[in-house]
Amino acid sequence: MKKICVVGTGYVGLITAACFADLGNRVIGLDINEKKIEGLKNGVMPIYEPGLKELVDRNMNAGRLSFTTSYTEALKDSQFVFIAVGTPSGVDGEADLRYVAAAARSVAQNMQGELIIINKSTVPVGTGDWVAGIVAEHQAEAIPFSVVSCPEFLREGAAIGDFMNPHRVILGSLDEEAADKVAQLHLPLRAPIVVTDLRTAEMIKYASNAFLATKISFINEIANICEDLGADVTEVAAGMGYDQRIGAQFLQAGIGYGGSCFPKDVKALAHMAEEKGRHPQLLHSVMEINDDRREMAVQRVKDMLEKESLEGITVGLLGLTFKPNTDDMRESPAVNIAQGLQAAGATVRAYDPIAMEEAAQMLPNVKMLPTPYQMAEGCDVLMVNTAWNEFRQLDLRQIRDTMKQPLLFDGRNIYDPEKMAALGFKYRGVGRGYNGRIEK
Repeated sequence: MKKICVVGTGYVGLITAACFADLGNRVIGLDINEKKIEGLKNGVMPIYEPGLKELVDRNMNAGRLSFTTSYTEALKDSQFVFIAVGTPSGVDGEADLRYVAAAARSVAQNMQGELIIINKSTVPVGTGDWVAGIVAEHQAEAIPFSVVSCPEFLREGAAIGDFMNPHRVILGSLDEEAADKVAQLHLPLRAPIVVTDLRTAEMIKYASNAFLATKISFINEIANICEDLGADVTEVAAGMGYDQRIGAQFLQAGIGYGGSCFPKDVKALAHMAEEKGRHPQLLHSVMEINDDRREMAVQRVKDMLEKESLEGITVGLLGLTFKPNTDDMRESPAVNIAQGLQAAGATVRAYDPIAMEEAAQMLPNVKMLPTPYQMAEGCDVLMVNTAWNEFRQLDLRQIRDTMKQPLLFDGRNIYDPEKMAALGFKYRGVGRGYNGRIEK
């Protein structure tokens, strides 16, 4: 059993702490947010993630997982400390490292014995060396330490499974012994472990997320062409995905990516390149295509209604989070779409299975309804923004009968166009190759 401290109890930190505890380690989660820590001690999760509450409760009850606001308490006897604090985007796309710096200083000032400090936060290339310098500068006395980069690759909504069954573990360090000790922590996961230097490990994280975002923007560009040429992008993507060199994942056309990782990381990587005098054309195109998806969704509504102004029109949004199985509203396309619809004069209503409380704060002029059926009543158009499974099982006849007009824009392609037409809907998906075939 190893003693591990995890600094930060946000998405990455809490998953990391709970999962390492479940592997049999003694883990203490540290956060300076007293309200959050008090909530965790009482079983209140600060985020929604399937299975997380059960995992945290089980390990707290077993005595393997605890929480504190005290660095002194958290670092006592700890052998490893994971820094898993937020790194939000700055104005120009640069990662804001103030929380990483604060954590590194506090670790330095409170460490009581030799430590391996592990950067789990997504940080710019070169941050590992920078963190090492902060720790060395702020130590009260010289205590040996090492810095290792161990970037996370967790998908919101599937984070526990991703942690416990990773495709690979990436470790970066100039200290071979420290890297080996962190590798030993991960051996129970039975995953390939790639050991490299600090900067290369940090770059692997950015390059991975940028590539996945590129796949999404690529298929959305193909979807635009499919609409004009009469092809169906869902079948195009399926045919492409059978090629093992391409793969089927992240080839779902729609209204674009969002969340806390892809937007921030692509922008940060472009910023790092530009700082070095490079011109990251592909990264800029990926971002531009993604931004255009929001405008495209608003335009689709106008096209279906054959109107440029949406004055007097009521639009209902099915889903507000950037993806299903999370309550994360960060960079959600639904937010920009709702604002764009309102700017065009529409009245906007919405329903989401999890996130309406937070969404109401971000979209104060959007009326939140407790069920999708109440939300759809009296709407001129419905729009699917999030591919929640609940939406696939709706009684669409009931919804059709309560709408002013049976118009539905499917921003995630969860419905079959021909079945929707048979139900009496005027239906539009993304890149479904209408060309007069589906719409009657």
